[in-house]
Amino acid sequence: MKYQIIEGGITAPKGFVAGATYAAIKSKKQEKPDLTILYSQYPCSCAALFTTNKFCAAPVLLDREINKYGKARAIVINSGNANAATGELGLEHAKQTVKKAQELLNLEDNEVMVCSTGVIGQKLPIEKVLKGIEAIVPTMDSSKGSDAAWAIMTTDTTRKEASYEVELSGGKVRVGAMAKGSGMIHPNMATMLVFISTDALIENSLLQEMLVHATDKSFNMLTVDGDTSTNDSLIMLANGASGVAIQNEEDRQLLAQIIDDICLDMTKKIAEDGEGATHSLIVEAKGLATLKDARLVARSIAGSTLFKCALFGKDANWGRIMAAAGYSGANVDPTNADCAIESSAGLVQVMKGGFGVDFDEDFAKQVLSEKEITVIVDFHSGNEEATAFGCDMTYDYVKINGDYRS
Repeated sequence: MKYQIIEGGITAPKGFVAGATYAAIKSKKQEKPDLTILYSQYPCSCAALFTTNKFCAAPVLLDREINKYGKARAIVINSGNANAATGELGLEHAKQTVKKAQELLNLEDNEVMVCSTGVIGQKLPIEKVLKGIEAIVPTMDSSKGSDAAWAIMTTDTTRKEASYEVELSGGKVRVGAMAKGSGMIHPNMATMLVFISTDALIENSLLQEMLVHATDKSFNMLTVDGDTSTNDSLIMLANGASGVAIQNEEDRQLLAQIIDDICLDMTKKIAEDGEGATHSLIVEAKGLATLKDARLVARSIAGSTLFKCALFGKDANWGRIMAAAGYSGANVDPTNADCAIESSAGLVQVMKGGFGVDFDEDFAKQVLSEKEITVIVDFHSGNEEATAFGCDMTYDYVKINGDYRS
């Protein structure tokens, strides 16, 4: 891929600024920032995807309507409170948040989106949010992308951000991203907030097409615990500040690839930071007749609670892998299947031609002792393949979610 990794995160592309503050949305204790604004100094094309959960949060309901106009250029994001299951009052609070940012940034209707993440079912402390917006707007700067990535974290242990630069026919364009997500992660749309920015000049319809394509290979192939949130949102803004437009098919492919790659980057970071996780998991399903079958198998294995527990215990219990493939809903033939487990310590073959094979348990434990583990299943019945992402299930996951509200 013809791009460079650069510094700056979400505000690396030209014309994007951010700011963050501590608004005490969840706690009275002064800690990390919990409110942030991402803003483009130029008009934008906007594309977005949202949770498939029917019990969706107020910001999702509002943003779906705003996204129909495809011109948003600012996003207000809070952590600590999901503003979900809050009825008409929650929707009114989301609208008040939008209105305040719109006034202070001198924007038009449908140019501000709002996202929330945190505890479900609690009233949003709207006065704190509005005061926080007032505090942020005068301080916004292109150097504060990492502050924004920090502000959106909840149970996350690391900031998830990335930025790339690519040369198109007309010059260089940049793409930046930030994400939050650690628990309640499962297809479709996982459970997360993800924001992507670019200074490329691109129309809404093509931007949406590229975003959907990237999501199908990344966030929709991601699972931590099988729970899909009320607040999942993926929003991408393109402000054209570079002055560089797509001029030919090669340009289109390059920009699409960089969007694919930055989404995969965020997906892997979320998987690695799964709540309580000690291993990240990559599942490669190969040799299937259809792409749908390959994706079903990969996601099923990555989401298997039993195998995730075995992974935590460094137990090469391959029967759990193949059982998950069998109940995935895919059309699979187990009689010719191969299965292997791989890490930086090496590869151990555990199944060949539909039968288990003898393997060195001590070596298998060494393989499973590394941070990143890859499971490879090959059914030798077609040419389609897919990759899913996840992590192990640990005691700490239960501890984190046992007292999440406190």
